[in-house]
Amino acid sequence: MIFSYFSVSLLGLCVVSTKAIPYEEYILAPNSRTLSPVSVYNINGSVTNAEALTATGSSNPATFGPSSAITYDFGKNIAGIVSFNVGTIDGDGDQFIGISFTESSLWISDKGCDATADGGIDEALWYLVASGGFYQAEKKQQRGGFRYLNVYHNTTGSVEVSNLTIQYTALPHKAENELRAYTGYFHCNDDQVNRVWYAGAYTNDMCTIDPTTGDSLVHLGEITSNSTITEPVTWWNNYTIANGTSVLTDGAKRDRLVWPGDIAISGPSVFVSTNDMPTIKNSLDSLLVLQNSSGALPYAGIPFTTVISTWSFTYHLHSLIDIHDYYLFTGDEEYLKEHWGQFTLGMNFSLSFIDETKMANLPANNPDWLRVGMGGHNIEANSILYYTLNLGTKLAKVLKDSSPATSKWPEYAADIKSAANVALWDNTTNLFRDNDTLPLTTLYPQDGNAWAIFSDLVSTPARALQISDSLSARWGKYGAPAPEGGGNVVSPFVTSFEIQAHYMAGRADRAVELIKFMWGDFMLDDPRMTNSTFIEGYSTDGTLHYAPYSNDPRVSHAHGWSTGPTSALTFHGAGLRVTEAAGKSWSVAPNLGGLTDIEAGFETDLGSFAVKATGSSGRLDSIEITTPKGTTGSISVPYTNQTATISLQSRDGEEVAMTRQIAAGNETSGRYVVENVEGGNWTVTLCY
Repeated sequence: MIFSYFSVSLLGLCVVSTKAIPYEEYILAPNSRTLSPVSVYNINGSVTNAEALTATGSSNPATFGPSSAITYDFGKNIAGIVSFNVGTIDGDGDQFIGISFTESSLWISDKGCDATADGGIDEALWYLVASGGFYQAEKKQQRGGFRYLNVYHNTTGSVEVSNLTIQYTALPHKAENELRAYTGYFHCNDDQVNRVWYAGAYTNDMCTIDPTTGDSLVHLGEITSNSTITEPVTWWNNYTIANGTSVLTDGAKRDRLVWPGDIAISGPSVFVSTNDMPTIKNSLDSLLVLQNSSGALPYAGIPFTTVISTWSFTYHLHSLIDIHDYYLFTGDEEYLKEHWGQFTLGMNFSLSFIDETKMANLPANNPDWLRVGMGGHNIEANSILYYTLNLGTKLAKVLKDSSPATSKWPEYAADIKSAANVALWDNTTNLFRDNDTLPLTTLYPQDGNAWAIFSDLVSTPARALQISDSLSARWGKYGAPAPEGGGNVVSPFVTSFEIQAHYMAGRADRAVELIKFMWGDFMLDDPRMTNSTFIEGYSTDGTLHYAPYSNDPRVSHAHGWSTGPTSALTFHGAGLRVTEAAGKSWSVAPNLGGLTDIEAGFETDLGSFAVKATGSSGRLDSIEITTPKGTTGSISVPYTNQTATISLQSRDGEEVAMTRQIAAGNETSGRYVVENVEGGNWTVTLCY
């Protein structure tokens, strides 16, 4: 893209962070670790005073008669250890109270919980209540995600139950009064979009767990989709998957494992909301320790790859991307130095897959995000490799590594870009083919085309816009399809990259539209959802069936790889992002996309960063910017079909202002850029 720019060099004042949390009313994290149900969802059998066990209930117990049950609703997805008190017990023989959990109302059952295994459902927790007193689940049987909790009494007689509570176990490293202490915020004029941003942040809260309570796949390799399951299956969460006191996993209920591809989406969203970088570091460490002598990094953290022996080209690259992102967000150069040898070993191992075409040639059916047909000169894999090579080149400059190996990375990247645009582009569909294996495939994947824009592998801005047009033309009622998913798949993971692709192609309006109808209307507000966290995947017809699984109850309803809108709205919507270590340099480039105002902010070790952009009639009118003293950044605005005047005014009391003219343009013209703006407080005004 061609940019116009000029430079200003002015001193700014340091911004002092305050304890006030903007827009705290949207935060879904609880203010206490002791949680009670908010309402009664359903009653079966003879029950007296069911409301007593809710947060607004009386101090009197609920009495469960013979073969009775209550389904309680916590109002949002939560995680934790159940406990309750038992009072008077009447009747002959043993009396039992059972507890089961489910994220979606679809899987409320008198037989047990929703599922974590490839077949069947998970068993309920049963307690022999021989006498009155306090009963509590073991730590290993904390449930990682549920909105609905069933209480059963399956015997004759009656039992009084009181004080039904959950000890909330997500965010284990945070004190109770810090659960809602977000360091980032977002707000715009569309309330649904605001709710999506905060639901994404809360989804990642839920996926942040005690490392000693990982791995819900306890029957991996034992129970498969072909197994005949006649009874509910056992479940527990007690495998140590990382060091430290917290770790970011793929899902709250399932898998409770570290997956590098998931962190490529969840990590940036964590950064803009809570800046919980120690948790990201623990997660990365758990992957890096598994790198083998060839340089290959694992498909997933332990114990997955000790049970399922497999390796993924793309997820290997995601680990390298995650290292870059951790450094970018923290500026932790010592960590980068410590692991630079592993990074370069991993990068050069990736390059061993490049053949005479100048593209990576993958083995058939190489694992990825559970898509099908990964192999050959795949467009997604080559786009990710191209992207990772460019990130590696930036990191090499940080460490002043000019070795022969790293010096060749830009050449490899340029060759991949050139070859892919020739070999894989289809002028008929205005999309990239999945690969060039003969006979030529008719699969035009969502992942590879989104990544082609996201990675800047596309040869021209016009081609990026063509891909945006073609991808949006395929949208259905419930979201953007991923035809490479092996069925009628909607993948929030892949669509998280598509959102960013639309922003980068100059179609912010499409990004906002997709966020609203896919994440807002369906993933957040559909009554089958948790209305608080985001589902792992589903079908294009709106059924909660995810093609890679045959067992629908096992689908996760709190999956970090589905939280792309949270970072996208900050990085691309508000246009606020760090471009060098911890924000030593930064960029402000708002894209309203039909919204009339957007605010966003986050913190790094250097200080607070904030943007407020407003517009009207589809055009940007003003931007207020706050960045730390000692940093330097750029401010850019999109071209429109009219000439415009841009004015910058310091709000730090300095007698500094400047005005420049902007020529008319369009979506493919790039942006008008003001370079070398020093940290401080600025107001940008645009007149047309």
